[in-house]
Amino acid sequence: MPLQPHDEALLLRAVTLAEQSIGLSDPNPRVGCVLHTADGSLAGEGFTQQAGGPHAEVMAMRAAVAAGRSLAGGTAWVSLEPCAHHGRTPPCADALIAAGLARVVVALTDPYDQVAGRGIARLRAAGITVDLADAGPARDAAQALNIGFLSRVVRGRPWVRMKLAASLDGRTALPDGRSQWITGAAARADGHAWRRRAQAVLTGIGTVLADDPQLDVRLVPTQRQPLRVVVDSRLNLPPAARMLAVPGGVLVIAADHQPQRQAALQAAGAQVRLLPGPAGRVDLAGLLAQLASEGVGELHIEAGATLNGALLAAGLVDELLVYTAPMLIGPGRPLAELPLLPALDQAPRFQFTDARLLDTDLRLLLRRPGADAFLRHAPGT
Repeated sequence: MPLQPHDEALLLRAVTLAEQSIGLSDPNPRVGCVLHTADGSLAGEGFTQQAGGPHAEVMAMRAAVAAGRSLAGGTAWVSLEPCAHHGRTPPCADALIAAGLARVVVALTDPYDQVAGRGIARLRAAGITVDLADAGPARDAAQALNIGFLSRVVRGRPWVRMKLAASLDGRTALPDGRSQWITGAAARADGHAWRRRAQAVLTGIGTVLADDPQLDVRLVPTQRQPLRVVVDSRLNLPPAARMLAVPGGVLVIAADHQPQRQAALQAAGAQVRLLPGPAGRVDLAGLLAQLASEGVGELHIEAGATLNGALLAAGLVDELLVYTAPMLIGPGRPLAELPLLPALDQAPRFQFTDARLLDTDLRLLLRRPGADAFLRHAPGT
């Protein structure tokens, strides 16, 4: 049946619940579920827990049981198609069938090949009415929340978001590298919230040697720290680097085989891999594919001008997260080192998708045209 206005509102509620899975459910998708009884009263709500833990539907059903609510003849609103396969947990579709629900409303189908419509088919085969959201706010919100998961499953590469903080004249630091602080406290906390969304944070060896960053999530609560990935062609990362002393793990990607340096980094707790590309540099496209194969859906870039430029020039950046401070620095370090353009029409272009003030700083979100085209080709999305 066509979705009613309250269906859209309850699907948006399911997406809001799913936001609580950020920093918790990875690499599984972020899913929320709202359950109503047959008479339309709230029975339970839930969101997906840590990998291997209960999914959103099960959490909502547990809440209904705890409240003494019967689900027979009731309705579920879920932000992503219920799973239909035995992974680390039983199929959620089977649990919904066993609960005796009459209707399930789905914001977004799951393109993962072990689901991909099978959950919906199983529900319908059991006599449950299943309605899918049309294009609109709920589906858009479900896609945005899980854009990394969808990118990893459909494209075989992460959704790559590059974070930049700069002055009005595009400088990220003074000529000697000093940058604390161009942006204010609100922008820095917001940047940590975006870090929390990512399964991995990528930087270059130049940034590590200059700033010795931790690149963990500290300014907002999280139950999981992202993996730190360092592009370090010649394994110059110091074993005493601060990022090696905080939770989350460090992966160093090199282009040259340096046995002694590799052994020292591994002894300090880092993983080290060789991934050589052209001109003695790391194969960046190959790195993205490898990270996706290991469960990285959102990749957050916090790097210097050299690595930023290489990623942008290769067309590997999907989204820019730019914090602009209301100051002029003059001579200083640029956002990215890009090759000389023969003409302006060959410049990498992005489209503005959001702008908002964070205290005195301006946060901009920009997306590369066509970067999200895979969403239109994912089954059911």
